[in-house]
Amino acid sequence: MPEFLRQTATLPPESTQQAVGYPSLFLLVALGALVPVVPTGALVSSAAVVAFHQSAPFALLVVFAVASSAAFLGDLCLYWLGQRGVGSKNGSRWLRAISDRAAPERLAQAQRKLDEHGVVVLVLSRLVPAGRIPVMLACLLGRMPLRRFARGDVPACLAWAATYQLIGILGGSLFPEPWQGVVAAVGLTLLISAAPGVWRRLRAGR
Repeated sequence: MPEFLRQTATLPPESTQQAVGYPSLFLLVALGALVPVVPTGALVSSAAVVAFHQSAPFALLVVFAVASSAAFLGDLCLYWLGQRGVGSKNGSRWLRAISDRAAPERLAQAQRKLDEHGVVVLVLSRLVPAGRIPVMLACLLGRMPLRRFARGDVPACLAWAATYQLIGILGGSLFPEPWQGVVAAVGLTLLISAAPGVWRRLRAGR
């Protein structure tokens, strides 16, 4: 391989990766919590793959802390914006955006589970693909205070970050090159995200 191609293919130093990667991960995960179209699980898994191949002893721990705190901040901001819509006569575009992403049957199911189990449902909603928004809307319609929602959302975000980081670690351990692990982790997270929708369409077809 020519020298200039070898230099181009060389990854930047770990310090540069961390200086750019951690703030980017935080911003993207927080944005993904606010705008539920960004595949935040795939981002966390990819970051975990890169951290797994780094020599820094606490790289994986930093990824976990950054991802969970960004998810928590994004959830709180979205819930606060939704609360303003619930308390307003005309609602708000944030509340409408949340409502548009929660199918009526999913919302009804979330309300039943919230009545039966309380904020514990928040943990499961974060782990089930497309489960976060119906449960958040159920909390909003039930006028759950922000402080109570935050208490339930802390373990939910921690469990979510740990789960997708574990997927990334698995991908990083199976392949020698980081990019191979990233591809595997992203593919697995997207497959997990798509599985519930495919299953619902199959059941509807029957």
